[in-house]
Amino acid sequence: MVETLLGYIGRPFVRSFETIERFGLFILFQLKLVSLYPHIFKRPKILFTQIETVGMGCMGVISLTALFTGMVEAIQLYNGFHQFGAENFTGYTVFYSITRELGPVFASLMLISRSISAMAAELGTMRVSEQIDAIDILGVNSKEYLITPRIVATVISLPLLVIWFDFIAVGSAYLISTGVLGINSIAYQETLMRLGEFDDIMTGVIKAAVFGFIVSSIGSYIGFHTNGGARGVGQATIAAVVYSAVAIFVTNYFISSLFLYLDW
Repeated sequence: MVETLLGYIGRPFVRSFETIERFGLFILFQLKLVSLYPHIFKRPKILFTQIETVGMGCMGVISLTALFTGMVEAIQLYNGFHQFGAENFTGYTVFYSITRELGPVFASLMLISRSISAMAAELGTMRVSEQIDAIDILGVNSKEYLITPRIVATVISLPLLVIWFDFIAVGSAYLISTGVLGINSIAYQETLMRLGEFDDIMTGVIKAAVFGFIVSSIGSYIGFHTNGGARGVGQATIAAVVYSAVAIFVTNYFISSLFLYLDW
């Protein structure tokens, strides 16, 4: 009875230490990759292939998400501003919320569901089928060949995807606001041009670059260290998606707090 009670009490502490250990191993793994990044340009074809896979593969789902996000934002903000006769501020508020928050977060989540999951599954399959071991035996650095191109490709692709998301979402919000909700198009544009700033767009782009590095690092690390056969690949894919999504929300809070502190 006492042993069982002590087991229940001690189990959370053991799991906490195991989590800290795994996080430490993840950090050490990423530090080892730093010296490999300059070698990416030795194989530009691999980098461009990964940019096409990671970035272009997400264009469809991100476009659709942005389209309806912009329309829903316009409707909901119009309902709120209409009560105070401030409908003309809908355009700027949509622009501000999408470029700074919704754009980078939603685009990152779509990239996680489409590309990071595939990245973890692909690397996991290569690990359990011993393809990664074969690459190492042939004298090729598997980390340099498989991981760093995927991380750099994601860091390059995600900011571009966020810019595309912003364009589609803001455009769809404009069409709904002026064409359906009856907001004056000239007043809508004047408010947006007067209050909107380039820093709003750059904030989302910077966030996207950071998010891209984080989610690709998580997805590639989990996939690279997969074990347990087909079941292990499935579990690794789930873990990559869940950890990446949680990391996005946590990181978004700290980056937003930093920008607020810097008054940017």
